[in-house]
Amino acid sequence: MSRSVRRRAPIAVVTAGLLAGTAACGGAAQESGGPVTLTYVMWADNQVPAYRQCADAFTKKNPNITVKMSSVAWAQYWQNLTTQVVSGTAPDVFRDSVAYFPQFAKNNQMLDISELVSRDGVDLGQYQKGLADVWVRDGKRYGLPLDWDTVGVFYNKDLVAKAGVKTADFANWTWNPTDGGTFEKAIAALTVDDKGRKGTDPGFDKNHVKVYGIAPDYNTGSLGQTSWAGFAVSNGFKYLDKNPFGTKYYYDDPKLAETVDWFAGLIKKGYAPPYDKQSALGGDAVLQSGKAAMVMAGSWMAKSYLDNKTLKLAVAPLPAGPQGRRSPINGVSDAIYAGTKHKDEAWKWVKFVASAECQDLIAATTEVLPAIGTSSDKALAAHAAAGRDVKPFVDEAKDPQGTFLLPITDNADKIAEIMDNAISSVYLGKADAKTSLTAANAEVNGLFQ
Repeated sequence: MSRSVRRRAPIAVVTAGLLAGTAACGGAAQESGGPVTLTYVMWADNQVPAYRQCADAFTKKNPNITVKMSSVAWAQYWQNLTTQVVSGTAPDVFRDSVAYFPQFAKNNQMLDISELVSRDGVDLGQYQKGLADVWVRDGKRYGLPLDWDTVGVFYNKDLVAKAGVKTADFANWTWNPTDGGTFEKAIAALTVDDKGRKGTDPGFDKNHVKVYGIAPDYNTGSLGQTSWAGFAVSNGFKYLDKNPFGTKYYYDDPKLAETVDWFAGLIKKGYAPPYDKQSALGGDAVLQSGKAAMVMAGSWMAKSYLDNKTLKLAVAPLPAGPQGRRSPINGVSDAIYAGTKHKDEAWKWVKFVASAECQDLIAATTEVLPAIGTSSDKALAAHAAAGRDVKPFVDEAKDPQGTFLLPITDNADKIAEIMDNAISSVYLGKADAKTSLTAANAEVNGLFQ
């Protein structure tokens, strides 16, 4: 959600005018009774062809309803949508994220579908455990789960082989904030300076690194979804007093400070790129350039990474921390704009997208792992048939203690800005984590007073 929930695979930027134009149709489209065109917007351009299959199947079943679909890059998407729900020009249906869902629900800008779900007998038990509960606030339901994701470590097989690191050890690697465990040992062994010396070799020059062992995702705001989240939680960190809709955060927890300091330590040791040199590009660019051996990313990147024609990439699970292996699990839903003139048609579409009929179509494309269990199994089979091993993501999701939900609260955008600044200052070496996070936590909790 970031940008952290949720970033998805690299997407093509569609102009703001496209979203504004299609959205305007949503607020002032034809009245129900005759042919209806629903406007539907998402932020993942790579998923449009997959959902177009669903739209075609939907229209075949409902000849009077056409779905006009478009996509907009993540940051612009939310800027536009926030303006449109206020001005009354939002699309009939829009892709929703847990980072923005609370504010739309609080402001009554989405349609409560609780009675519709009950009336039509939608089986909430068919979805991945916990995902259906995310979209409820004050007893009102605003969405149905579309997909799920966990986080793993993608690595360059050629660089790993060249360094003599055994990939068999990756399935059981460990981490702790003191010495980094076997995970840091692997990172060090995969780091190489311009003289060919590894991070584990005497004389290693951290100021002249040719290949970094890992390129962390530094810009993850208040969630740390693809960076510190799994590590901090495996170290005993808890985000807030209750989830969803807690009002007291614990970003001042020493367990989080230890984790963030460890990530900063990778930079100091030369095992990870300096924050000010990588932050604008992101870890993906460093990996693709061959200058990093590993990155942490979500399962939504599996298809693009594992099908990479230039690099030979594979995925391993996150390392197990002091309290075991922990991965954030996340998903998205579709929301119906409260001001739509086509509530009945919009509900039919939202219900269809969240059904096995649509999610089976999505499964075949392997763009995401569908929220419905049976559809998810079909996606895994399709991945396997294509030669992709995504088992680490599945194992994390199936472990009863292996996943946790990212925090869902009000003020998400403000919290993200506060925490991004606080953690960035640590990575830049301007402050230690304890000092920076304690101050930030006080500011965050002040938002709820």
